[in-house]
Amino acid sequence: MTEFQRYLAEEVAEDHADGLVSRREALRRLGLLGLTGAGAASLLAGAMATKAKASTSGAASSASSATGVATVPTREITFRGPQGRRLIGAWASARSARGGVLVIHENRGLTDSIRGVAGRLAGSGYSALAIDLLSAEGGTKSFSDEFEAMAALGAVAPSRFVADMKAGVTELRRRVPGRSSRRSASASAAA
Repeated sequence: MTEFQRYLAEEVAEDHADGLVSRREALRRLGLLGLTGAGAASLLAGAMATKAKASTSGAASSASSATGVATVPTREITFRGPQGRRLIGAWASARSARGGVLVIHENRGLTDSIRGVAGRLAGSGYSALAIDLLSAEGGTKSFSDEFEAMAALGAVAPSRFVADMKAGVTELRRRVPGRSSRRSASASAAA
């Protein structure tokens, strides 16, 4: 099991401990990640014990309040990636961009929540590109179940993620010309 697959499995166990998914669904999701029944049951039991210990010690924290930041609508874009592959992203353009941010999604892929992050960043003055790291598989939307997307992410070589993120930075620089471009030009002139 890779580090990323372990992370995905721990997220499923936490979702079960938080009551977001049933035990049966958690076992199904862990099976998609390649865990055996015994391994999955052990992981779920450990997560439940950790949750119980945290709640009895008062360590459970409440969610923070909304920030009140304006949200800019995002639009789906495609751009060129490594070896000419088509990459998918959600783009939010700030009115007077102070810079750009590449948004990297979590283990569930490019969800509406992650699109919202890009929109809130644009509302704060930073144009944002949220890249879909499942572009080669047809994008996150091509999966009928978010946990199938999680399993697909776990099967991807980290080197592909790096290459796709570098292509995302290149696209971001193309869409948000300015300070980063000027710095690069002045650094080149100094060399």
